[in-house]
Amino acid sequence: MNVRTRKAVGCLAFLAYLAIYALLAASLGVALFPIIPAWAQLIYYAIAGIIWIFPLKPLFGWMNKTQ
Repeated sequence: MNVRTRKAVGCLAFLAYLAIYALLAASLGVALFPIIPAWAQLIYYAIAGIIWIFPLKPLFGWMNKTQ
C-alpha cells in the first residue's frame, strides 16, 4: 500500500474513532451528571479530553511509514 492510500485510510479510521469516542465519552459524562459533583465532572471531562489521543499513536505511525 502506498503512502497516499495509507494516509487516506488512516484519516478515515481517525475520523471514525474520534466520532465514536466523542459519543461514548459524552454519553458517559451525561450518565454520571446526576451522580457526581461538579468538580468531579470537570476532572472527568478534562481527562476524557486528553486521553483520546493515546490510542492513535500506532495509527499515526502506520500512516507515516515509508515502506
